Amino acid sequence: MTDTEILEAVEKVLAEEIAPALASHGGGATITTVKDAKVYVELQGGCRGCMGARMTMKNGIERLFKERVPEVVEVIDATDHDA
Repeated sequence: MTDTEILEAVEKVLAEEIAPALASHGGGATITTVKDAKVYVELQGGCRGCMGARMTMKNGIERLFKERVPEVVEVIDATDHDA
């Protein structure tokens, strides 16, 4: 699976499964890029700078991406949490 195909697949997972949960907490997420099967995600809104952001990224977003798109190697937090 190419990075472009991975991007399309994880964008679908994000839109259908992850975005609604994040929105319920006043947040969101955007996939900034996929490179070498690594997915770079930026948290937004209430999720940016949240104490639970790391847990959300690893135990929520990364876990779901890897379950739904096994080709995903890693999810990397591209968020500027100090902004």
